Amino acid sequence: MRISPTGRSRNLEDRRGARGFGGGGFGRLGLGGIILLIILAVVFKQNPLALIGMVGAGGAAPPAGVEAPVEDAAEEPMVRFLSAVLDSTQAFWADAFQRGGGQYQDAKLVLFRDATSTACGYGQAASGPFYCPGDQSVYIDLGFYDELQNRFGAPGDFAQAYVLAHEIGHHVQRLLGTEEQVRQLQRQRPDQANQLSVMMELQADCYAGAWGHRAAAQGLLEPGDVEEGLGAAAAVGDDRLQRAQTGTVSPDAFTHGTSEQRMSWFRRGFDTGNPDACDTFTEFAGG
Repeated sequence: MRISPTGRSRNLEDRRGARGFGGGGFGRLGLGGIILLIILAVVFKQNPLALIGMVGAGGAAPPAGVEAPVEDAAEEPMVRFLSAVLDSTQAFWADAFQRGGGQYQDAKLVLFRDATSTACGYGQAASGPFYCPGDQSVYIDLGFYDELQNRFGAPGDFAQAYVLAHEIGHHVQRLLGTEEQVRQLQRQRPDQANQLSVMMELQADCYAGAWGHRAAAQGLLEPGDVEEGLGAAAAVGDDRLQRAQTGTVSPDAFTHGTSEQRMSWFRRGFDTGNPDACDTFTEFAGG
């Protein structure tokens, strides 16, 4: 990508230096220490994760609302790149909402290492990047991008951008009420829960493609970028992941869509540049 990082986004929260479960504190406490922390959390009305962060590594946790100091020159270019992508995607959605008569609300991007607390519960790097509607934040451990390239075979900066744009797509679904409607339907029809999840994930892929269309129109893409995005979408298809993990494919267990579906919907968003073309729910219902 030709995107020019200028600094850190105002919507970036850097927790990479914070101590918590991922810093080894949880493992060192032992069962008795964990029970004591739970009791203290109840008595003092504190989040147990915050208490673990205070004692787990033998030092004080950073004050609330203050970034933990991070001195990692090797990761700073990635931090600034993701900041630029974050601001670009959110500018695209702010324009789209304004054209529709609405107002976009920015999401936050939280960078962390190993584990962190979220409004959706305990977040782990092993889960990969995720969006939490409870605090309207995208959570990413930068180590995932090494996995994306080395484990999943999807290198390139636009592959990295696609991941973030996809998660911002989930934020858009939250703002539009799509996410809550899907959760309600999943509770009412648990037999369709996985299929509904697939529809929501594919729509987020399409939303990422729509942003990519804008980025291309702005001259931010280079030759091969679209292929990088498609490669990343294919790499995280349910069928490919299942085959790699178990050697078999179980369509009934799909939650994100096949590699072909994910590429197809990303491509639809990219080709049209129109979020209205991303109605996966109507298409899957046969409408």
